[in-house]
Parts: sequence; structure tokens; C-alpha cells
Amino acid sequence: MSLSTGSAESTGGSIGGYTLIDELGSGGMGVVHLGLSPSGRHVAIKVVHAQYALDPEFRARFRQEVAAARRVSGAFTAPVVDADPDAEQPWMATLYVPARTLTEVVAEEGPLTGRALRTVALGLVEALRDIHRAGVVHRDLKPSNVLVADDGPRVIDFGISRAADNEDLTVTGRLIGTPPFMSPEQFASPRDVTGASDVFSLGSVLVYASTGNRPFEGGSPYLTGYQVMYEAPVLDGVPEPLRSIAARCLDKDPAARPQLTELQGLLLALPDHAPDPHRTRDPDTVNSPSVPVSRRPGAARPVPAAGSETVGAASRPRGGRRMRRALVAVGAVLAVTGVGITAVRLADGSGDERTSAAEPSGTPVAALPAGWHAWRADLRRTPKDDPIDELNPGCVPGGSAAVYCAGTGFTTIRLDAATGREGWHAGTSPQTSRPVGVRDGHVYAYLKPDSNQTYHPRQLVALDEKSGRQLWSRPVRGDTPSLMFSGGVLTMDDAATHYLAYDTSGTLLWRSAASAVNVCAPVVIGGAPYGLCSAPGDSTSGPSTLFRLDPGTGNARKLAQVPANSQALGGVDGQPLLVAPDQKEYQTAPEGDWPYTTLLRVDPDNGKVRRLTLAAGTRGTPTAVGGVVYFVRPDGTVTAVRAGDGKRLWQRTTDVENLSAPVLSKKYASLYFANRFGRIVAVNPGTGAVRWRTATISDPGDSAAGSPPYLALVKDALVAVAGDTAFSLRPDRHSLTPTAATD
Repeated sequence: MSLSTGSAESTGGSIGGYTLIDELGSGGMGVVHLGLSPSGRHVAIKVVHAQYALDPEFRARFRQEVAAARRVSGAFTAPVVDADPDAEQPWMATLYVPARTLTEVVAEEGPLTGRALRTVALGLVEALRDIHRAGVVHRDLKPSNVLVADDGPRVIDFGISRAADNEDLTVTGRLIGTPPFMSPEQFASPRDVTGASDVFSLGSVLVYASTGNRPFEGGSPYLTGYQVMYEAPVLDGVPEPLRSIAARCLDKDPAARPQLTELQGLLLALPDHAPDPHRTRDPDTVNSPSVPVSRRPGAARPVPAAGSETVGAASRPRGGRRMRRALVAVGAVLAVTGVGITAVRLADGSGDERTSAAEPSGTPVAALPAGWHAWRADLRRTPKDDPIDELNPGCVPGGSAAVYCAGTGFTTIRLDAATGREGWHAGTSPQTSRPVGVRDGHVYAYLKPDSNQTYHPRQLVALDEKSGRQLWSRPVRGDTPSLMFSGGVLTMDDAATHYLAYDTSGTLLWRSAASAVNVCAPVVIGGAPYGLCSAPGDSTSGPSTLFRLDPGTGNARKLAQVPANSQALGGVDGQPLLVAPDQKEYQTAPEGDWPYTTLLRVDPDNGKVRRLTLAAGTRGTPTAVGGVVYFVRPDGTVTAVRAGDGKRLWQRTTDVENLSAPVLSKKYASLYFANRFGRIVAVNPGTGAVRWRTATISDPGDSAAGSPPYLALVKDALVAVAGDTAFSLRPDRHSLTPTAATD
């Protein structure tokens, strides 16, 4: 084995002659890489974690997995192409299948119907037939182990399969499974399971594929195990004739379940066409929290309170004493078979789909705040007065644990990034002005006295990140922004005559005089402080001036003159990047639909300006992201321009009006926007093509029509603000519905 990176769990090296080009995911036992053979063939390479490679019993199980997978070769499985179970870090390479899992398909598009459902069902039967003919029992058939390719499903992951001529490894405590999709005999007698166990699991998978729900959902492994062993499955919503077929597959008696040949004949009778209620629903209410949770695809059934005699959504048999005895037995089985936190991918909420990372599906695994679910939160508290400041809603991330948002009736609110629950809210000032930023345990925000008081300048305040307690405040200019730079917070005094810099303690680091005749504002580019000064009034004849401020002393150095009304966008290749408008049309252009003619790149050392002419028709609100400037028009048209040379890359319409500034996810190679009413749009950053869009959220609040939308990434979670509502979705399962946070 050769790894140039020194570890099989990193990407960019090689293993067994295969070049590792990406990480597809990771699970409890190993990491799956996308690899490239010398001939150019893509493979999925499963590499065992180093700590397990030292365990001889685990090596024996992995060797069994390789042998079992090699014995299986069919059109509906991913064949093994190479392996070395005896390497320093054991590995196995299978043919790479560029497809989503059944879990992902159902989460993103809703339950399967018609031909799609029939194809998956028949494909799984053929896959099991090939597996069983090889003398193997899969033992872990579940939605996240089914890849839905264009030419039919593929069954993957033989990690706990059993070859008929091999001894089980239950004594090691690592014979694992996923309770909602296990058979009764896997709990009662794991050494004696046969191919009928996979038929039972298939029944559960087909129920999930056709409804988005599992037939057994106990809220914990023990309750789920009890249901699997003793209770009838919940088949609500499964259409006939599949309902009757699934019921036979889910018989507690293995001998009563249909054989695969009979099952194939039964599934051939499934209709090619069927009505799909999830796709005929009003598109503007699909993602609305007004849709009952119990009717949404993949929604977990209610879990009873302690002592309840019902389990799951359907009515269950009573008999509490019998249930308690059975739960003790199930608990013992779970302990013996290693179904525990450290050794199994258990179901909670969306189930094993949350930890199905070790699958060669080609889909990136979302890094989300711990315990994350799709949430929404109201940004309204009882106000003392109407807002008197500019309406600038939004949030700023505080690492991965929290976001800090503006709202009505408070200055700042801390929301848990995983759940949307309120931690604290501070201030009562009548304004909606996004916080400045978060650094070193401080949240920097604005505070302005109530409108019925004598004029007082706006205050820049520092709040304790954990408690919301005000640490200090300083008067600042109300119509210019305060900005974080590498040395502290950059702002202006109330008279707009000086730039001010404060450190985390509120100590004034320096005070630098601004232009006496021009209108100046602070700018931060690449973490460095600048000042941009323009002629007063509406004059378009005089140029603006860009000043560079020394981070340590504040000394201002005139750097360059740029056209009037130029706007700083950030930095590119270490140089300030600005954009200049069409001076004749700029003053009369509609709000947010400004025409631009030139990108400006300024050398930070000598002030030399490089002018890059923009193509005609470049209009909108500009934002620089990832080396590209995106101009977003109010009608939803987006123009992408390369910042390096000003070349137009594409111009496309999203058909969604009033979009936010874009955010870019390199992991998902997508550009995301939010609109005023909570619709999220994902765009291919290379072409501008719309990948998907969500419906609006229900009741975003009275201010939605007049408030600019906001969007940010917190780790991989999307956090948006529309009107008076903040909400969070994940970029790979945007069909999940945000629900109101509860304490």
C-alpha cells in the first residue's frame, strides 16, 4: 500500500495503485474515497480506519466482507474490482456508481410511484437473487445502501453480510444492523438468519420508498426492535397491490414470506403509472410548515411520552408487562450484536440517512451543526416603537454553534444554529440592523435610542457571545457601516470627520482624519482598512478617492482616484476590486438595477488602476464571490463576470424575483440565493442553470415585501432571513420543511 499523504484517510495520495481524488464519505468503520485506476476507471475505495486495522477480529470480519462481496456479481450490485484485506490499512475497491441513494431520492423528490417504484422494486429482487445465489445474506438492506442509477438500483455495502460457509462473528460484538430495517430473527437469533431476513428488510425498504416512512418507528433502537419482533407494521399510505406484497414480506415467520421468484412475479403486477399526490400539491405549499409533519415524506412518527401504551403513529397492542419483558430481551440482543452508539448507524429523525456517509454515491456529505434539523424562528418581539433605522435584516454566524440576527423589538438575538432556539436577545431599540460580526467571544452590533427621545448618535456595542450582556458601547456614525478588520472594528465618528478603530475591550486604537470636503465611508478589503471618499451631493462629475489606512496607526495614504459612485467589492489576487457604474443612467436607475460599465483592480502598493470593460447590459446589485462578480437584478436575472479579466461568463434568469446576495458552496458546486418570501434557489455557478428551487415559506411576516432577503452558510447549513423569519435548510435535502423552534 502506498499513500503519499501518509494516511489512508486523507485525499490526494494513492492506495493499491489507485489515485485518491476525492472523499465520498466516512462512517464508523472507514472512509470511502473516489479513486482513479491507471487506465482512468473510477472506483469507490473503502479504507478501514487505522484503529480497527489493529484489531485481528475486525480484520477477519473485513476479510469476510471482501469475500462475500466478491462472490456477488450481478447487474444490480456494485462489483468488487480490487482489494487488500491484509494491508496495513485494509481496503476494498468497487465499481463507482455515480448515483444518489434511495434515501436521498425520497428526501429530495418525495416517495416513488409508478414506473420508478416498479423499477426499484424489481431491481432489488434481482439483486437479492444474485446475492443469495452466491451463498450470501446481506443483513443490512436499507435505503442508504441502495443506489438509484439510471439503469436500475444497485445494492452496496456487504459490511455485515454472512457467507453460508463462514462462521458468524457475533462474539466480537460487531455484528451490526439498522433496527428499522432489520428482521425479527436478527434480534432473536442473529446466528441463524437466512435469505428470508433480506426479504423482510426488502419489505421495509419498499414501504419507505413508496411513502417516505418506515413500517417500524419506535423512537429508539429498543422500541423499534420491540415493534419489529412483536407488532404489526404500519403500512399507511402504501398503495395496493404493493401494500399486500409488503405485508407478506414483513411476516414475523420467515417461512411465511414469499420466495424471491414468487416475489418477482408479484411485483411485475405493479402499475407503470400512478397518481403522485406529492407532485400535484400546490408548489408554494410543499415546503410550508402548514403541511402536517406526519404527511411529509420521511417525517418521523410521534414518539410517545414515557409510560405511554402506544408506540409510533398507529395504535399498538397494550400489554405493558409483556412489552417490558420484550424490551429487556431486545436490549440484550442489541448489546450482544453490537447495536450501540459506537458501532451502528441508528435511526433518529431522518434515520440512518444522516450517517450514510460511507456510501460510494458521489454525493458530498453535509457538515452540519451538531443536532441540526430544518428550523424556522420568528424575529419579532414586542417593540417599543416602529423601526427608525435602515431596514437591513440578516444574521452573522458565530462559528458553528450559533447565529446572531437582527429583528423587531430587540437589537440582537442569539439563535442556536442547529435548532433555531433562542439563547438570548438584547436591547429594545426600534431598528432592524444586522449585527456587525462576531470575534473573540464578542458580538458587535448597533444600538440606537428610542425614537421618542432627544437625538443621540447610534452606538456600536459589544455583547458577550454567551449571555448577551453588554460589555461596552461607543458612539458612531448612523449612516455608514461599522466593519470588522484584522485589527479590530473600523467605524466613523458621528460627525463623519474621522475613522475610528476599536479593539475587543472598546479601547480606541487610533483616530484618523477623513477628507474635510468629501463624503467618506470605511471599507475593509482582504482584512485591511480603507476609506472611500466621494464628492458631496449627487454630482457625477468628480471622481471618488480610495485611501489606504495603516492597520496599526490609521495613517491615511491616498491610493487611487476612481470614477464617481464606484463601489468596493472586496479583493482579488491581493488587489482591491471596485465596480464603476454608467454615470448617465446611475442616478435615475431603479433601486437595485444599476448599470455598470467597468471593473477596477487597484494595485495596493502603487495605486495603479486596471480598468476592465464590462459587456453591455451588465446591471443589478454586484457581489464578489469566489473570484466571480455576480450582478443580481430585481427581476431575478443574474450575470456572472470573472473578476480577473472582466469577461462575462454567463447571464441567466432564475425566474425568482428580489433575490439576496449569493453564497457559494464549493462542496456542492452550487450558488445559492434567497428571495423576500423565503424561496431558496440553487444555481450551477459554471453555467447559471437553476438546479432546484424551493417554495416560499408560509407567513414570513409583514415586513417581507419591503425587506431585503439574506442568506449565509453556517458550516454546510443554509441560514436565510425573509421578512420577520429566520430559517435553515440543508443544501443537499432542500425538500425538508423548516419547523418552528421550541424550547
